[in-house]
Amino acid sequence: MRARPEPAEGKPRRRYDPDRRANISAAALDVVAKHGVAGATYRKIAERAGVSLGSLTYHFESLDELLGEAFTTLANRTANGFDAAMAEVGDEAAARDAVVSLITGELLNDSRTMVLSYELYALATRRPDMRRVTDAWMARSRVALGKFFDPETTLMLDALIEGLSMHRALSLAPMPRTTVEAAVERIVGKP
Repeated sequence: MRARPEPAEGKPRRRYDPDRRANISAAALDVVAKHGVAGATYRKIAERAGVSLGSLTYHFESLDELLGEAFTTLANRTANGFDAAMAEVGDEAAARDAVVSLITGELLNDSRTMVLSYELYALATRRPDMRRVTDAWMARSRVALGKFFDPETTLMLDALIEGLSMHRALSLAPMPRTTVEAAVERIVGKP
């Protein structure tokens, strides 16, 4: 077995970083949150991640691949929170309350998450290949809701959660929790 040659004098030895790909993906989300998808470049992402452009292109063949992975990370993180919220409930009544809390709570209304979500929505609208990310995200939401509601109600609730979260995030006077409760009740029916 041959020994690794020592780096040339003055050049740092490259270190193995098993999390580099994930760190680059996280940096891509930071760049998108600050500059939007349109302003996300390899150079900005590499700078944010603290890696060379060569390292970035080694891990991701294209900016599309990098954005796809970064947005998948965002979707999974949000879906994990959604799963956790729904896993804590034991019956339909508690599930209704959990849905209202998801719409009005921090998970879906965090400003950074909202900005990134809107960037993903716009990208998926323009680029149908990116809909695989949004489709997988919606599928996970429906699985969590489907433990408590029939398929048609699950589909409607998923759309309601998305729509009301967006409405609340963009409104200067977000609808009160009581209105959200009434909207959920209209879809699910009276207890």
